[in-house]
This record gives sequence, structure tokens and C-alpha cells, in this order.
Amino acid sequence: MPDHLRPEIWQICLNVAEKGDQLAAFDELYDMPEQTTLREDCQALVEKLGNDEEEKLSVASDLESILTYYCKCRGETYTRHNGWLEILQPMLALKYSKSDLYNCFYAFLTKYIPRGCHKNGIPFHLFRLLLLYHDPELCTFMDTRKITPDMYLSSWFRSLFASVCPLDVIMAMWDVYLQQTDQFLLIFLSLVMIINAKEEILLMKDLSRQEIIECLQVFPSALQAEDVQDFCSLAQYYGSRTSQSFRRVYHEALFGTTVACQMQTSDETCVDQALCLPVSVSELLQANTLGSGEGVRYFVVDCRPAEQYNAGHLPIAFHLDANLMLQNPTEFASSVQALSMAQKQAIASGSVAGGEHLCFMGSGRDEEDQYVNMVVANFLQRNCLFVSLASGGYAALHDVLGTDLQRGLTDHNARFCIVCHPDATSSNGVDSHDEYQVMDNGDGHSLIDKFGKLSSVVKSKSVSMKEMMINYIKNEPSVGAVERHVSSTDRVGKRYRNMESVFTIGDDDGEEDEINDMSMLTDEHRDVVNIDTWKNKRDITYSCQCQELRSSGYTYPSHLLITETHLYVLREIPERPHMAWVQVRRALGSIVKITSKKKHPELITFKYGANNGDKGIVVTDLDRFIIPKAGEATKAIKQQIMKVLDQLDT
Repeated sequence: MPDHLRPEIWQICLNVAEKGDQLAAFDELYDMPEQTTLREDCQALVEKLGNDEEEKLSVASDLESILTYYCKCRGETYTRHNGWLEILQPMLALKYSKSDLYNCFYAFLTKYIPRGCHKNGIPFHLFRLLLLYHDPELCTFMDTRKITPDMYLSSWFRSLFASVCPLDVIMAMWDVYLQQTDQFLLIFLSLVMIINAKEEILLMKDLSRQEIIECLQVFPSALQAEDVQDFCSLAQYYGSRTSQSFRRVYHEALFGTTVACQMQTSDETCVDQALCLPVSVSELLQANTLGSGEGVRYFVVDCRPAEQYNAGHLPIAFHLDANLMLQNPTEFASSVQALSMAQKQAIASGSVAGGEHLCFMGSGRDEEDQYVNMVVANFLQRNCLFVSLASGGYAALHDVLGTDLQRGLTDHNARFCIVCHPDATSSNGVDSHDEYQVMDNGDGHSLIDKFGKLSSVVKSKSVSMKEMMINYIKNEPSVGAVERHVSSTDRVGKRYRNMESVFTIGDDDGEEDEINDMSMLTDEHRDVVNIDTWKNKRDITYSCQCQELRSSGYTYPSHLLITETHLYVLREIPERPHMAWVQVRRALGSIVKITSKKKHPELITFKYGANNGDKGIVVTDLDRFIIPKAGEATKAIKQQIMKVLDQLDT
């Protein structure tokens, strides 16, 4: 852009060429509480410009008038380092009149600077999702070091790089920016800046967190004017390689009016809670009907239970049942391999279903989609590129298709469709949207672990057998007996409710020496998970650190987790911080004894068994752990088992 045309072109691009003198309405009262700070900052900026004293006074006065009037018009409070003076500095170089300067500043700030540029603001959460989408490895590095985007992006976003880049770079960059009129270009410019410096950032692993942040903050200062065109082109390329629906979802929150931003409370704008980048089902449908090479192409992964998928699904969708991840890890791993092969084949063949971008689809119901989120998290942990989630899931897809269901979906069956018929049941009388796994207790009962909510139901073969099993585990007291609950201070095996103790803090009876610890899964069957993700799952009722003790005598740093119906143990992976194998997976209903050594109360043994008719309860398996908080852990497990048994009663 020729220098002599820039002032006029910027005004045209900002749509203020014929705006008139808006400052004429200013009452010239400089009475804001922060007026002194504002005046000092204006004078400090003018001192840097190197003008003569008379011109300095005039410019400083103009800047104070502009910022004061802007604050009063918009109901804003001036704060130091908010980026406003940095935005004004390039405009001062264009020698605008005072009124034109105000008009350009007002338009630029309200149109191109995103709202919420503060800690935990929407712009920074959205940036993290985009970084996770395009470079999950780099995003994980930042997350691991607890470096959030606001720590290094704040000055970039508040001033559109004016606070960190030389003036000639800003002029060239804003020339492109104003002509493109893409409000989200700022985010993609920042994304390119970070991704291009990936190798340099990863080499900072030995630096402190603050040192890394300080290095990141000044990255744009190395940009030169001749690099700007390529820099902007690369940002536009990344923008074209990204889901476009996020722009619609977050536009009002980032660039709308102040009132509109305050009213923005929809779930879809809760970007801080988003697991990955959301994609609207409308975009999903449109993207995969375009010609080859146009826009983003998706490989859709339908993660609903099989009966839901069979009652209607997108013709291009690959089915990956989320329930398999915990129910059948081996089959889940095989399905993931098949998914990868199918995606590669679809891309190679130019199929309409072929896309590099993975979009996962759930049912749209929280009770099931929490497990879809686990699948998505699994792919993110593998550093898979371009991972997204269909907003609203199948329910939203169903609504968008409306009366065109038969053409838009394959095998749509209204009788079993969870949207057409929310109360639909499968042939066995169980809700069609729930997935079940039978856990045999060996007493003639089947404990059915409902995967969706991890709650329990039971099918009895005989009332008497059921009562026998419950009485054995609960140890109901006889008439006149005094109840005594186990304490972490107990050191001698005591009778629990006048029955043989299920939860014994005392000497082991040695029967575990005759049992192989079969609970330990082999390497090929173990899932690799993120420890923090699992500990923060909503269905975890208790967790603690422990040492897994093998029969060989070796111990392994681990974490014990309790859900409503299961006991899990995650064994830490030494070479992969924050990651672990799912080493133990047990139904709480199978626990028949919890014991400890008299001299080593932290050494806890979990014994599992079944009712073997006349022989009573037979212990068939066991796990051993060293648990520093043994009393607290066994109490939490006991309470959860009692809840399971209460469900058996009902």
C-alpha cells in the first residue's frame, strides 16, 4: 500500500471516511478516577515520539481527550497496559486530525480487538482449542508447564501486535488486516507465530515457567516487514484448514456489543469447558457434500452404542462404540486400528467420507457422551491432529435434517431412534440407549454394570440365595448384638457385626499365598490414560496414591480410584509423566474381604470371590497395595460397596 494513500484507505476500510466530528459532543471534563494514570501514560508515549515540546503538549492533550471521551461513551475504565495507546501510535504516524484519529481508533478497537482479553477470557480459551486442533503436542507441552495462553498473548491481542512489533511491521500487517476484514485473523496470526516456533519452544523444557513465558511474549518482535505478507498468508491458510462454525458460535462473544457479550450464556459458548474444537452439524453436512479440495473435509466417527447407530446414522459415519473403551479394551484397540485404515482408504480413494479432520459424534445426552469424551481424550493423548466434536451430537443432527431424515440418514428407524422415540427400549426390555456388561458374582446372580451411569441392577434366580449373599457381605448382626465399625487404628482382626469380617484390619490368614494375582493385565490389554483426566472424572468418588505390590516383591507407583461400582488402579509410566496404565479393573461387588498385616497396616489386600453353594464364599483372586491412607481408603471402599448392596436390596 503506498504510504501517501494509507491514511485514506484505512479510513475507508474502517468505514469512517464520512463519519464527522464525534468528539464535538465531549464536555471536556477530565474527572475520571483513573485520570491521573491516563494523563501520565499519554505523556510517556509522546516522549517516545521525539517531537518538539509544543507538539508534544498538543498530542498528549489530544490523546487524553480521545481516551477520556471513549471511556465515557463506552462505560469503560482505563487501565495501564490495556493496549489502547499502542493502537493509537501507528495512527499518529498517519497525521490524522484529532476527530479522524478518534473515529479510526474507535472503529478499530470495537471491530478488531476481541472482548475478554483478561485471565480466563474467551479469546484465550478459544486459542488453546485451535492450538490443540492444529498441534496437540505443543498444546500438551504448554498445559504440562501450566502456561495458559493469556500469559503470553494478552499484549498481542489487546494491541493487535502493536505493543511488540516495530512500527514498519505494524503498518504492513494492518494494511493486510484491514483489507481482509477478518476479525479472527488476529487469532490465526498468533497461532502461526507459536506453531512456527515449536522447535524452539520444546527446547525450553529445562527453563522455568516464567522464563518460557517471557520468551514467548517477545516472539513477534523478531518479525520483519518483508515477512508480513507470507506471515499473513500462512495465517489465512490455517484459517481455511479449520472448522468455520466456531466463528459463528464465538463471534458475538468476542466482537459483539458489550450488552450482547454479557447476555452470551449459551452452553456452546462455554469454551473453557470444551474438550476440543466444536463443529456444528450443519457444517458437517455441508463440508462433506462439497467438491474435492474445497474447505475442510471430515471423517465422521459415530461413538454411540450399537443399537443407537443401527437406528439411524450418517451414511459417511464410521462406528466406534465408546462403551468398548472400558468394557472391552482389546476390541476398542482393534476398532481404532480399523478406523485409521478406513480413513486412509477413504482419503486415497477421494471418497466423500474421506477427510483428514476427525469429527466425533455422540448422542447429545450427557449420560452417554461423557464416555464419548473419554474416547476423544484418548485420541488427543495420541497427539492426533484435527480432532473435533460435533456440537449437540446425533440429537442436533436429527433436528437439522428435520423432515429429510430418510434421505439424510441411513437405516433410520423411528421406533428405536432416541429422538423420535425417547422411551424406546431394546428387545431385552432394557433402555435402548444404555449399554450393559454382565458381571457374574458366582452366586446365581448377575450383577449388571450399567456403563452409561455406572449404576447397578440385579436379576435374582432365588430370593433365598440373594439374601444369603447379602447377609454374608453385609454381616447383619444377630439379635442383641452390638455393632462395631472398623477403624483405621485397629490392629487385631475383629468380628464385624458378629460375623466373619469382610473388612479386616489385622493379620491376613495366608490364603493369598495359594492364589495367583490374576488381576494384573498383560501389556497388550492395558489402556494408557492421563492420570489427571481420570482422577477428575465425574464418577470418581475417591482416589489416592498407592504402591502396587506384585507377588514377585516388586512395587510400582500407582493411583487407586473408586467409582460407584468399580475399583481401578492406574500404574504410572516412568518414561511418560502424568500417564499411566489401567492395571487393575474390579467390580466392587466382587470384593469379599479387605485385610491388612498386623505389623504393616498400610499393606492392604483386596480379596475377590464368589458363592460356591455349600462351600460358601470362595476367594479366587486378590490384589495387594501399600496405601499410606489405608484407613481412609478402606472406609471409602466399604461405604461404596454398601451402596451397591443397597441397590441390590431394591
